[in-house]
Amino acid sequence: MWFWIIFFIWSLIPVWRQYWIHSQRIRSIRRLERRRRTRVITLIHRQETISFLGIPLRNYISVEDSEQILRAIRLTPDSMPIDLILHTPGGLVLASEQIANALRRHPAKVTVFVPHYAMSGGTMIALSADEIAVDEHAVLGPVDPQLGQYPAASLLEVVEHKPIEHVKDETLILIDMARKAMKQVELFLEYLLRDKMDSVQARELAHVLSSGRWTHDYPITAEQLEGFGLPIRVGLPGEVYELMELYPQPSQRRPSVQYIPTPYDGRSEREPREDKWR
Repeated sequence: MWFWIIFFIWSLIPVWRQYWIHSQRIRSIRRLERRRRTRVITLIHRQETISFLGIPLRNYISVEDSEQILRAIRLTPDSMPIDLILHTPGGLVLASEQIANALRRHPAKVTVFVPHYAMSGGTMIALSADEIAVDEHAVLGPVDPQLGQYPAASLLEVVEHKPIEHVKDETLILIDMARKAMKQVELFLEYLLRDKMDSVQARELAHVLSSGRWTHDYPITAEQLEGFGLPIRVGLPGEVYELMELYPQPSQRRPSVQYIPTPYDGRSEREPREDKWR
């Protein structure tokens, strides 16, 4: 009898914990919205432990994400700015393009906050914003298409170094798809960049980001982004960091990183961060 009662309570603890974290996230979002008078949307992909089985799920930008973000944008008045907190390794091109296009068409100012990284499709979404606010150590990444496990740019290199009669038909089909994917992504990036710089710069930067010049996980720093002529601002509101703390990584038996979570500059742990955002 007692065993089943304990088991039932134990199985409910993760459910209660998820509910508590969700409510804390909503409160944190509301605080940031009241302070900045904006609609705050989050697109945060981290591994989270769910259910009493403790199953970690790895997330990426999906069609479900685009559906929810497009709905949030539709619920936002044209006169209200949008703040998007973005933390993602990337995902589907279709979903990323839908989100980026919807943000670009929003009449009021759109600001994307990147506290750690926004790679691949995340970079595409960030480029749609009127302003990209990043942590001083945060990075974006290249937007070169990937076909399964192969970079599209690398597939095109095959026919450059190997006689076509020695290339399998399946590989040739992949190469054709890669060529189309790279052209499509480059044209869309140019469309996003057109209102941030002149047409020649937009075309050149779109090619640089989509042509496979770097590996797909190459980190593009704030300094490089500024050099590209993008509207970059270094520094984030303290509420963004606080919100990120509410998206924990899965618990492990032996954590790989440990520290005392207290500022060593004279502030107490609960004292809010000072920043230039008002």
